[in-house]
Amino acid sequence: MNAQRTSGIESPDKGNAIRKGQEWAMGQASAFGDNRGLPNNSKITPIVFVVDDDLSVRKSLELLIRSEGWRPETFSFAQEFLARPRVNVPSCLVLDVALPGLNGLELQKRIAKERTEMPIIFVNSYGDVPTTVQAMKAGAVEVLTKPFSDDALLGAIRESLERSRVTLDWEMEIRELQSCYTSLTHRERQVMAFVVFGLLNKQAGFELGISEITVKAHRGRVMRKMKAKSFADLVRMAGRLGLEHPMTTSSLQPLVA
Repeated sequence: MNAQRTSGIESPDKGNAIRKGQEWAMGQASAFGDNRGLPNNSKITPIVFVVDDDLSVRKSLELLIRSEGWRPETFSFAQEFLARPRVNVPSCLVLDVALPGLNGLELQKRIAKERTEMPIIFVNSYGDVPTTVQAMKAGAVEVLTKPFSDDALLGAIRESLERSRVTLDWEMEIRELQSCYTSLTHRERQVMAFVVFGLLNKQAGFELGISEITVKAHRGRVMRKMKAKSFADLVRMAGRLGLEHPMTTSSLQPLVA
């Protein structure tokens, strides 16, 4: 759309679409490695939610969002939005600060607890510095003052959707890892804990009272069930699962990784 068109806020930084989280998001995506067959959120149509009590703003933003290939969903007040079930696709929220009933900042607190994968972009009719500071400290991607340009809003939405996608990919990977870990027997979990925190097969066998050959057999099953491509991969999985350092029977002290 024409970059000069406004949707209700003309930002002083018109030429700077919000980019400050893009490198962070991409870096996190790379750090997570492959998704092991998990759903690819990059191919799912993102949803952009709008909560604003001004009907003209909702309609204008709905057209703008749809023109970018995203799916808009608009609401006139916070309680109506909260009644909408959580979605499992990349999403973000364009939120008016001054809403009747539950205001934007109060809704932000609820979302921070219940919908961590949903970044928020605030829109405000006034250049209220204290409100802006409070919103940004609580994690808002951007606070735009009406009337803002399409470019400013679309830049913030793109950044927000990328953050949401990265968060959802991470959550899906953790659920997959937890499912794999649950499939391990008690003995396999013991072996995994000892080996990922530095014990050799022989040492793990001594601690567990089993032979080195038996440890190797358990270790092989752990690798297969966890779908680990390498031992280093298994160590990373243990870190993501938050496995604790095991205690050795000889020293009764946690091992140092």
